Amino acid sequence: MIPVLEVEHLHVAYGGIAALKGASLSVARGEIVAVIGANGAGKSTLLRTIVGLKEPTQGDVRLNGVSILGRSPEQIVANGICLVPEGRHVFTSLNVVENIMLGATTRKDGRDACQQDLEKLLGLFPILKKRFRQRAGQLSGGEQQMLAIARALMAAPTVLLLDEPSLGLAPLVIRAVYAAVEQLRRTGVSVLVVEQNIETALSAADRAYVLDTGTISASGKPEHLRGIPEIASAYFGGDA
Repeated sequence: MIPVLEVEHLHVAYGGIAALKGASLSVARGEIVAVIGANGAGKSTLLRTIVGLKEPTQGDVRLNGVSILGRSPEQIVANGICLVPEGRHVFTSLNVVENIMLGATTRKDGRDACQQDLEKLLGLFPILKKRFRQRAGQLSGGEQQMLAIARALMAAPTVLLLDEPSLGLAPLVIRAVYAAVEQLRRTGVSVLVVEQNIETALSAADRAYVLDTGTISASGKPEHLRGIPEIASAYFGGDA
């Protein structure tokens, strides 16, 4: 498959501390790719670097074969990559629709197109349709996560980045969030998700990478990773 997003030999540091050490990965059109690893492995740094919030010391990030390094986060969003950050960061004083429409800031295709996409997104997340006049601060954690994803999708991305989308959510809500992600990929949107909830991520992903203290230590299909004894022992609580 031809990659939509490519990360090549990425090195990132905070002061003198290396957060990423030569990390490389790719995501194809309509593919769900997971990056799994322990807290502090560099997962969030990886996503922040892709969207221009952190500058690498080495390496490259390419969208459809074109380097996007050096572009501002706003330019990267306009080019087609959106990040749903850990913790959601919705605007609690604004209602559901107002939050979603903030995602259209970089679009240039007119109000009608945005309105059509709004209707599609409310269809993708029926609970938001029921709550569309409520303030985001009145929503549950799961509803806020869905709202954050809908806001990102309003930018019409080709690649959606999800940072710990299951964090703090009940299992039933996690399944609903990932069911929506599965529907997205059927429309051709590519998804790169980083998770500490490893079983959830691997159950949804086509492929996965293991990030271990800034280095990609393994990659492949979920069943392949589960079959590696070292990976099974470290991440699945026992031998394969």
